[in-house]
Amino acid sequence: MKRKVCVVAALAVLAGCTSRAFGPQATGGFVPQGQRAAHFDHIVILVQENRTFDNLFATYPFADGTKTGKLSNGGTVALHETNMSDYGYPHAHGDFLAEYDHGKMDGWFNILKGGGGQYGPSGTLSYQYVYPDQITPYWAIAKHYVLADHTFPTQSSGSYTGHLDLIGPGTQFAPGKSVTDFPTGSPFPQYGCDLAPGTRTSLLTLANWAPGSGANYHRLAGPFTCFTYPTLRDTLDAAHVSWRYYAPQTSDPSGVLFNAFASIAAVRCAAWHPLAEKCDGNGPEWTTNISTPEKNIFSDIAHGTLAQVSWVIPDWVNSDHSVDPPQNAAHYRFPVDYGPSWVASVVNAIGTSTYWKSTLIVVVWDDWGGFYDHVAPPQLDYQGLGFRVPMLLVSAHVKKGFIAHSQFEFGSILKCIEDNWGLKHLSIWDTRPQSICGGFPNFAVDPLDYAMPARAFVPIPAKFTKQFFLRQPPSGVPVDTE
Repeated sequence: MKRKVCVVAALAVLAGCTSRAFGPQATGGFVPQGQRAAHFDHIVILVQENRTFDNLFATYPFADGTKTGKLSNGGTVALHETNMSDYGYPHAHGDFLAEYDHGKMDGWFNILKGGGGQYGPSGTLSYQYVYPDQITPYWAIAKHYVLADHTFPTQSSGSYTGHLDLIGPGTQFAPGKSVTDFPTGSPFPQYGCDLAPGTRTSLLTLANWAPGSGANYHRLAGPFTCFTYPTLRDTLDAAHVSWRYYAPQTSDPSGVLFNAFASIAAVRCAAWHPLAEKCDGNGPEWTTNISTPEKNIFSDIAHGTLAQVSWVIPDWVNSDHSVDPPQNAAHYRFPVDYGPSWVASVVNAIGTSTYWKSTLIVVVWDDWGGFYDHVAPPQLDYQGLGFRVPMLLVSAHVKKGFIAHSQFEFGSILKCIEDNWGLKHLSIWDTRPQSICGGFPNFAVDPLDYAMPARAFVPIPAKFTKQFFLRQPPSGVPVDTE
C-alpha cells in the first residue's frame, strides 16, 4: 500500500509530493525507500534528560567511572549515593565554564541548587551518583548490549541545544555564530518559530566562548528562535527516508514544547517571514512527521508503521529529570524511577517485534544536568564538547556486554544515520566524529559486529511495563526548562 506525503522546502514553498511505501517486508518492518540502508532499516533515538556518566554509571564494572570528585581547593570529596529525584542544578554554558575550570573539572562546589539556582550554593550535593538498584534497566541494557563511556554533547550547554544537536549537527546559524542556552524574551520556557517577535536565543561565538571561567562569560543576544540551517530533515526527505519525532503532550498552548523541530522553519511553518519574525505554524510535516503523545511509538511498532528514523522524547515524569522542590512538589506523587522502565518498555517493544533484526536503538542523555563528572571533555571548537553523558546501544548486531571507550559526540549518532542511508554530511560536527555504526580500523574497539549472526533479543526487566505507560496520563510538565 502506498500513500502520498507532501514535503515542504526550507522557506515553506511547496516542493511537491513523493510516495512512501508502508507495510511489512518479508522479514518485517518498514519498507526502505530511496537509498538502501547499509546496515539498519530503522534507527530509534531515545532522548533522556540531564545525567552525566558518573551520575548513572560511577560504579559500573570496567567502565570509566569514579566515586570521588575534585574540589577547587585541591581537595577531593566522595560521591554520595542518592535517588533519582534530588535537586536540579543549573547547566547553562556559563555553568559549564565554571565547572570545567580550564580542564581541572573542580568547579561544582559553588554551583547553585535548583534549575534556577534559587536554593543557594550546592556545595558537594552535585557530587553524587544514583543508587544502582534504581536504574537496574540501564545496567541490564549495558550488561547485554553496549555501554559507551566517552560520549560528549556537541555543545557545552543545556537541553535546548542538546535536543537541537540531535536533529542536526551543531546550532551554527552563521559562520562562527551558534545558538546556546534557553531563549529569553518570551513566557519562560517557551521557544520556537511561532512565538512572538523579539524572542531571542543566546549567542555563542569564538569571541565570547571564554573557556575556563564562568565569570568571563556574558550572554549575548542571538537570533529569533526559528532557524533555517540544515538538519537531518532535509537530507532524509531528499533521499525519501521516512522519519518521525515523538514528543509528549504539555500544558504549553502552542503545542511545541518540548520539540526540537518547533525551532526549525521547514517543519514548523507553512510560511516563514524572517524579517517580520513571523511563522504561521502548521507546516505539513508538523502533522505527518511529529507524533504526539510520545507513547504513539508503541502503536507504530505494533502496526508495522515505524519510520526509518525516529526520535523519542519522554514525558517529564519518565525523563530522568531531577525534581526541584517546592515548585514541583505536586509531582512527588510520581515515583522517581519511571525513566529506566520507560526506556526498557520501548526497547522491549522493539525487541519482541519484527523490527528487532533491522533496528539500532540509541539511548542517550541530552546534557549533564549540573551533576559532577570527572572526565574533562576535549575542547575541539568554540561550541564544545560538553560534559560526558551516558549512551547505550541496543541491536541484534552489537557485541554483548561491550564497553565502548572510543570518543563519541552527538554528531556520531547523526553520522551513523547519514552513512547508513548514504546521506551527505552537513557540517564539521557530523563529519569529524567517529560514527557509532562502526567501521573502526581496529575491530577490537568496534561496538558492532555485522559478521556475526543476528543475536536473539534479551528482554530488559523493569518495574513498570508498556501497559503502565499506555495508561499513564500526561504530566503536562515541560521536559526541561534549561
